[in-house]
Amino acid sequence: MYKAGRITTVLALFIMSAALVAKGQPLSLLQNKGGDVFVPIGKYIEQGNAYRLSAWFPDNLEVSILGNTNDCCSKNQAKEIMQAFFDANKPYKFEIVHKTDESLMKHAIGRLYCTNNNYSVTISVLIGENGNHIQILRIDSY
Repeated sequence: MYKAGRITTVLALFIMSAALVAKGQPLSLLQNKGGDVFVPIGKYIEQGNAYRLSAWFPDNLEVSILGNTNDCCSKNQAKEIMQAFFDANKPYKFEIVHKTDESLMKHAIGRLYCTNNNYSVTISVLIGENGNHIQILRIDSY
């Protein structure tokens, strides 16, 4: 009896999660605090999906694209900046080459391969009780 109840609960949570994804709910509602935050972030960067990537943005963050730094841009500004970058540079592959883990921050350096150039990407994610958020996103030529 206990086993069947647990299976039903797990199945119900899976169905609710799938429904949230299907309705386009923000990724922040579905973040797995114990998982690797760079897996979904990397997927959205590789896809060039600024909309889904912006679900990881807090209200204000630092975005630096090819030396043009905005120390405190809004979530919407950051989404627009990333969309403009992806429009100009069609990504086809992204890979994490280095990660570090601190108690409140996770950092990663990755390589972004685009049709016309390749880039180095640095990501710093704040780990918090209310979800995980990208605090710094830098894209540079390499």
